[in-house]
Amino acid sequence: MRKISGIFVCAALALAGTPAARAQDNYPTRPVRVVIAFPPGGPTDFVGRLVTDKMSAELGQRVYIENRPGAAGTVGADNVAKADPDGYSLFLTTSGAVTIAPHIQSVPYDPLRDFAPIALVTKVTEVLVVTPKLGIKTVKELIALAKEKPGAVAFASTGIGSPPHLAQELLDVSAGVKFLHVPYRGAAPALTDLLGGQVQVLAADLPVLIAQIQAGALIPIGAAADKRDALLPDVPTLTEQGYPNTEASNWYALLAPAKTPPALIAKLNKAVIDALNDPEVHAKLVKAGATPVGGTPEALGAFMKAEYEKWGKVVAERGIKDTP
Repeated sequence: MRKISGIFVCAALALAGTPAARAQDNYPTRPVRVVIAFPPGGPTDFVGRLVTDKMSAELGQRVYIENRPGAAGTVGADNVAKADPDGYSLFLTTSGAVTIAPHIQSVPYDPLRDFAPIALVTKVTEVLVVTPKLGIKTVKELIALAKEKPGAVAFASTGIGSPPHLAQELLDVSAGVKFLHVPYRGAAPALTDLLGGQVQVLAADLPVLIAQIQAGALIPIGAAADKRDALLPDVPTLTEQGYPNTEASNWYALLAPAKTPPALIAKLNKAVIDALNDPEVHAKLVKAGATPVGGTPEALGAFMKAEYEKWGKVVAERGIKDTP
């Protein structure tokens, strides 16, 4: 198994004798709260609980999940952005709350200024799926259907401005078609309506879809990613099928409030990476369709900035707003 490495920041020696430095050396001395901006039971919740359970063992204190859903993840994001920067309130976010939503709606935080990056936990592939009864097996066939019935093929997503929605928008542009976007409040109702025939196609995180794909209830026709997913090696990317500039992978990252001391960020970064390197955790993530990443806080900061700029451009060009 490939080991994931990170750079761990050391506290300045000059501060070693101060009360603040001693508190940092002893951190954590009480449970650590990790906010997830979605209800229990979803893919972010699954990843969060798996990783935080192992972090608890690494840090010697309970690391627990607090679910704070609402407003495309911005409720949970704002809660942590305004928390004390003491290492006891963290945010396990998807790409939406910090790189997409701020371009679509007014948010009470600055995603690049009000958070301190800790580690990129996982990346997940956005997969386009249909049901067998639709009678198509490739994206080209889906595009042909959309051109035959402009604006009538219902393309479900997990919400306005979600990575699945943006995957659909990018495919619209690349293929020169117009799907009927049908946003849902999360993956579960979208998947239910797809299976029931109320919508024709859905893009969603692979962990949400993998069980239905493996059971044969859904047909994966393309990946909105830069490469094929290891769990679906026979499913080509949209780019491979002739539709470039359609990469819309989702990702989960752990953040702290801005001004959290570097020494605490370093301890948390190490705990995340140790958790991802645990063979059992690593295997469960991969089996569920999530790719463990890790890396340094600095790398996550640069990645978030690039994603923020990328999606800001897409939102502006496509005129995406916080209403259907």
